[in-house]
Amino acid sequence: MEKGGDESGGGLQGLVIRNTGNAYLVRDDNGNDIIGIAKGNLRLKGIRSTSPIVVGDRVFMDPNPDGTAFITDIADRKNYIVRKASNLSKHAHILAANIDLAFLCITVKYPETTTVFIDRFLTTAEAYSVPVYLIFNKIDLYNDEEHEYLDALIHLYTSIGYHCLKTSTVTGEGKEYLEALTKGKSVLLAGHSGVGKSSISNLLLGNEAQKVSEISEYHHKGMHTTTFSEMLELKNGGFLIDTPGIKGFGTIDMSRAEVSHYFPEIFRISRKCKYNNCLHLNEPGCAVLDAVDKQYISESRYHSYLNILEDIEEGKYRL
Repeated sequence: MEKGGDESGGGLQGLVIRNTGNAYLVRDDNGNDIIGIAKGNLRLKGIRSTSPIVVGDRVFMDPNPDGTAFITDIADRKNYIVRKASNLSKHAHILAANIDLAFLCITVKYPETTTVFIDRFLTTAEAYSVPVYLIFNKIDLYNDEEHEYLDALIHLYTSIGYHCLKTSTVTGEGKEYLEALTKGKSVLLAGHSGVGKSSISNLLLGNEAQKVSEISEYHHKGMHTTTFSEMLELKNGGFLIDTPGIKGFGTIDMSRAEVSHYFPEIFRISRKCKYNNCLHLNEPGCAVLDAVDKQYISESRYHSYLNILEDIEEGKYRL
């Protein structure tokens, strides 16, 4: 995990609750909101990031006479969610830090969330020790065939060990469970644009704090409504970290040899492979390939594994 400096920092400490790109809204330990400005020499160690400070960071500040403050240091992070920046392949885009739980919002249609996207997110969450709940939203919209596919996805991910929840912001299904999960926790809300993140925020906040956008009828893709990351305080003492919609999720800072470690079912079976350095491609005595052939490991998960390996080898990623 990357660290800031020595944590000696300035006289004030606080929590970054909003990142607008050039300034940060920081809530100090007395509950006051302060505009924080990063000092020019502030850098993170060990990772090239598009932004040195992210929502969820604990920071140290020196106050200014005008009521703003210079952010002088960042406390050690317990975890974070990171992806490859879309336009800067060697840089990371950290979505948020110090996360107790992540909700990955998924829709099987309107728009469709692919299993490759789900698996890329889960792989990164495993790598950075972030627990995940898969939130299957908009269940009120699906026909019988789509409900069958939804149930198959839930069966797949539940069998691996991931928690899954069906939700509808129209009928309110799943609301009580979401409220219980977020109580006193810092929860990241992630997913494609249009999957209903803002509607879930509204459901939990009990108001229309987040602007909700209509889905494009022609493209069936979400229109971006959240343009910056923000921590929304809930009545139950929790925080919901709302993030802009993610189109693609490129993994970063991961070697080909360790990718399988972040697929729990592949990692478990890989212990039976003939060779310790098996990449599960075409090696003799590969227990993973045998398990895929016998459908103990799903083809979709194995495809996602190969997809990530290919991107690491080529130094790029596909959306």
